[in-house]
Amino acid sequence: MTNLSPDDTLPHDDDASPQGGTARPGPVRRHAAPSTRTPWSAALGNGLRGGMVGAAESVPGISGGTIALVVGLYDGLLGAASQLVHAARELVQGVAGRRGLRPAATALRQIDWPFLLPVLAGMVVILLVSLNTIAPLLESNPVPMRALFFGMIAVSVSVPLRMMPHRFRPLDVVLLAGGAVGAFFLTGLPAAEISDPPLWLVFGGAAIAINALVLPGVSGSFVLLAMGLYIPVQEALHDRDLAFIGTFMLGAAVGLGSFVKVLHWLLEHRRQGTMALLAGLMLGSLRALWPWQDEAGGLLTPPGDIVVPLLLALLGAAVVAVAVWWESRRAPVPAARPAATTE
Repeated sequence: MTNLSPDDTLPHDDDASPQGGTARPGPVRRHAAPSTRTPWSAALGNGLRGGMVGAAESVPGISGGTIALVVGLYDGLLGAASQLVHAARELVQGVAGRRGLRPAATALRQIDWPFLLPVLAGMVVILLVSLNTIAPLLESNPVPMRALFFGMIAVSVSVPLRMMPHRFRPLDVVLLAGGAVGAFFLTGLPAAEISDPPLWLVFGGAAIAINALVLPGVSGSFVLLAMGLYIPVQEALHDRDLAFIGTFMLGAAVGLGSFVKVLHWLLEHRRQGTMALLAGLMLGSLRALWPWQDEAGGLLTPPGDIVVPLLLALLGAAVVAVAVWWESRRAPVPAARPAATTE
């Protein structure tokens, strides 16, 4: 017979005995809650979707958080990141001798590893590949590539709007407009050039840029460009500069740990306004993907022949529209609540 913990039993004073009368209080078993952990059989699909996020992070102007929203990874990634930050904090406190290591072990077991590990593996692998493929292609063919990405992100703005739990309110309009203006301003900052950045700047840049993973509309690559770190990061990866890479990873961990808890709380308790703000950030970030720009990033009017860029923008929009449709089809349908009964 299985032993029941205090959480598995409830006092029940109203049970009737088989012989009639009132039975003594006894334990009532609760049904076990269904597991919400991701099966390992979904690892390949999650790895591919994580790869899409990694590819986005290699392109200045595209946010990995935006693609995470489109492919349905956003809430899961944010929840797993929040759990990981909690486990890391418990581990630090345990090593310091305050509470022991048992709370850290418990927190680590609660993380949905079958979901998180394939996503992270796909992100890292495709990011490294993309830095040597997509990024150079963007430099050699800027107009068609930006047109393609412009169409993709323009359609993606609909994703956070569809995730809003209620209808638009005046406050949501203000938040959306504010996010759009802020992102438009940030993406208009000129790129800096630093040949040998100090490690403290690498740490700070990583701490800021990594938040693009959880903040749609903000491109981590563009943040690195504005801080003059985009080219040095590429060179450090190519040269296997372990001091640079280690400092960057440490800064990324600190930055993500500092911000992810705040955003997770906002999505749990202020989801309506948060989604409106995220949609505004995505809308304003389209400035960085306008196909026709000068070398300093200034916006230019389209030349006479815009057929090819227009077709590529429509192609990108169609790809994202299909991805959004596919994700909505595979998403589980919420169970209907039982109807209330009256006596």
